[in-house]
Amino acid sequence: MLGENIKAIRKSKGLSQQELAVKLNVVRQTVSKWEQGLSVPDSDMLISISESLETPVSTLLGETVTETEADNLKTISEKLEVINLQLAQRKTTRRKIIRWLLISLCTIIAMIFAALVTLNSPYSGWDYTDPETAVLGVAFHSFEWLFFRTAPVIFVIAIIGIFLTRKKE
Repeated sequence: MLGENIKAIRKSKGLSQQELAVKLNVVRQTVSKWEQGLSVPDSDMLISISESLETPVSTLLGETVTETEADNLKTISEKLEVINLQLAQRKTTRRKIIRWLLISLCTIIAMIFAALVTLNSPYSGWDYTDPETAVLGVAFHSFEWLFFRTAPVIFVIAIIGIFLTRKKE
């Protein structure tokens, strides 16, 4: 029974006798003798076999093992198809999120630009001798200066990003 189980599990994992022997640091003939029931591995080797085959020792010793459908090409292709569909959905979701973030960024830039144009630089009429007004005026002027120099570049990059992340049909 042990030999049959080793053989069935080895085959279901897609291993040859030689590959299993290399993993266990024994010769191929030793694996062949185990599978034919001509010899039995000692307890340490049995643990090594179970680790190499990723199977509990109890399964190797007692339970009858039938070859799984893991080798079946159809089963493998179905699993790969499911994985590919999941990856495609993840990619589509990511693309949509990035697209909406870029659209939001463009909207925010446009709204800030409109607000700054509408306000028509209110900081220039402030009294800068008052320390609180001076700090606030300088901060607002710095923001406006930085915004008018960087926003057009960010806006153009965001528009290009929106174009690149559109749904391709």
